[in-house]
This record gives sequence, C-alpha cells and structure tokens, in this order.
Amino acid sequence: MRVPEHYEFAGTLRALTEKGRDPTVRLSATEFWWACRTPDGAATLHLTRDGDTVHANGFGPGADWVVDRADAVAGLRDDLTGFDEVARRDPVVREAWHRKPGLRLTRSGRLFRHLLPTVLAQKVTGKEAYRAYVRTLRHFGEPAPGPVPDLLLPPDPAAVAGTPYWVFHPWGVEAKRADAVRRVAAEAPRLEAEPDSATATRRLTAIPGIGVWTAAEVVRPAFGDPDAVSVGDYHIPHQIVYALTGAPRAGSRESLPGAISPADARMLELLEPFRGHRARVCQLLLATAPGPPRYGPRMPVRSFAHF
Repeated sequence: MRVPEHYEFAGTLRALTEKGRDPTVRLSATEFWWACRTPDGAATLHLTRDGDTVHANGFGPGADWVVDRADAVAGLRDDLTGFDEVARRDPVVREAWHRKPGLRLTRSGRLFRHLLPTVLAQKVTGKEAYRAYVRTLRHFGEPAPGPVPDLLLPPDPAAVAGTPYWVFHPWGVEAKRADAVRRVAAEAPRLEAEPDSATATRRLTAIPGIGVWTAAEVVRPAFGDPDAVSVGDYHIPHQIVYALTGAPRAGSRESLPGAISPADARMLELLEPFRGHRARVCQLLLATAPGPPRYGPRMPVRSFAHF
C-alpha cells in the first residue's frame, strides 16, 4: 500500500492501542501487530512500514478479512477532502495541521474490541481502567494467531456476556460497569453489523450504561468518524479550550442531569466552526498543543469520563 507524503505510521495507529502496554497490540515506528476477532474467526494483522509503502500480512482464520481492510485500519481510507480550508479557519488549527499533516483516522471495523476498554474506563482513573482491562484480557485471553508471543485476542463477546458480575469484582470492576460490559457484549453481533457511525451511535446509546462519551470513543477508531467528539471527558475540554484560547480552564465540570457541563459547552462552541471535522481538530490539537496548567493532584489522562 502506498502512503501519502508525511504519513505518520505510529501516530495514526496509536489510536488502536490502549494506554500502557496493550496485550492485544504491538506498535513501533515501523511495525504494527493487531489481534482481533473477525466474522471469519480470529486474526492478527501485521503492518510494516518501508519508506512510502506499508505491507500487510494476516494470520489465522480471519487473515483474509484483516488484509482486505488493512488500508482502512492504517487510516489510508481517511477522507481529508476540504480539510485544508477548514484548518485555515483558525491559526492554531492551521499550525497544528502544518506540523502534523500525516495523522489519519483509523477505521478498524471492530466495535467490541474498543467497547471493552472504553466501558471499563467510565468514571475511574486511567490507571484503574488499564488494570481492569488487562485482568479481563488475561481471564478470557486466548493466544492470537501468528508468531508474536504473549499477544492476546480480545475476549469473545459471547463469553463476556455469559459471565456473572462477581467474576469482574476482583478486578476492581463494580456492578455498574460490569453490567454495562455484559450488555454491550450481548449486543456485539448487532453492533458489529451496523454500517456506519451514526447508526452504531444510536444503537450504542440505547443500551443502558452507554452514553455519548463511550459512543464517541468507540465510533471514532472503529469507523474513522472525523466529527465524533468525546463530550464528557475530564481532560479534553480543558486541553482544547487552552489550545484555542489560552484560557487555563474551560469551565466547571459539573452538569445537571441530562445536560452537558459548562466545560463541554465551551469546547463545543469553539469547535463549531470545524463541524464535520471536530474530532480531527481535537486529534491535531491533542498531538501538538501543550496541556493546560495543572492546579491540583496529577490525574491520569482519560479519567472520570461520563458514560
């Protein structure tokens, strides 16, 4: 596969890894191993970067499935039509696009593998979420096809759906998140069959325990949705508002039931000129802009997110 000029291999594919050492992925500057479950069975996709070319190989029963979609997984189907004009609407965004023109949005086509760590990250710190994710993988884990030792497949959704809550409890997962994980696992076959981001979002947010934050965190890497903003995240509004205005805080994180917080409202107000590419703008700013000043204890990124 030929790649565009300035294409960022690791920067793009990092969206498919969890914070910390994800047991389902191996990523370096020139190599990517990605274990997943496909309609044809277990598979591992291996991508290697060689100059302006990316080579794809597959392992396991689902090898053909992942190789056929390797360009989408690598972000090479990402449609940037019109974004140059959009980026020029703000000097900060224009500079971020100038510095990182090779970032792309992935399109994995697999929802449950993103849902599991995202649901486990609801309302807890990043460290707690990562610990629960790794323990879940190790409990349900199966070796991924291919030559990489210790690479694990994401859990079989049917196995997760049929597991009682008390099994999750020793991993630090309380009943509310465990039940949400089990619900999305039961819905996984229907979710995986959704044709696009909008319909997947509607189905996701109809599941108890799944809200707009979780849906956006899932459909962005699964469908490459360039407009899926993570409303409800603890850190992102402050980072985006600081990048675009210099204000150290976006506003209060408190919100009334059924309403978004003042911080999210301010972030969305600033992102409105980029509608259609708001997630892409966030991707660029998070990759290039310094974070806002901290006034309290250090908190792991991607923590205390709303559902």
